[in-house]
Amino acid sequence: MRTRNLLIFLLLFLSVGALFGGGAFLIFPEGWMEMTPELMLQHLPFKNFLIPGLILFTVLGLMPIFVVWGLIKRKKCKIAQLVNIYPDMHWSWSWAVYTGFALIIWIYMQVYFLQGFHWLHFFYFFYGVLILVVALLKPLRQQYSVKNKS
Repeated sequence: MRTRNLLIFLLLFLSVGALFGGGAFLIFPEGWMEMTPELMLQHLPFKNFLIPGLILFTVLGLMPIFVVWGLIKRKKCKIAQLVNIYPDMHWSWSWAVYTGFALIIWIYMQVYFLQGFHWLHFFYFFYGVLILVVALLKPLRQQYSVKNKS
């Protein structure tokens, strides 16, 4: 139970930051807080922050909330189950793993395309690794295993 609560906390903390950052880019697609498209998006195919903001808001903001709902309620979700590559695990556990990988990929892409490194990249890269480590702990895997359950 403590492991599950830790994973829920990690996902909600990620979600709050992504909803704030992604939401800010959706509201101010031409930039905010000294982040301008000319400075930050010069190596990307985007003219403004609208698409990156939408991706951040949905994938790292809304998706973790959906995952937390699934971890707590353990309801069936046919749509989520369609992309569950771990059929012996509840879809919410699988999506927690996806969220960890999504954060790592997001940060990797930022560093690659921005051609620069900030301490927050380091923090969030290892935050994604931490989400994966916690999700892969044996007690949590056992808790969300659907083997031998009706």
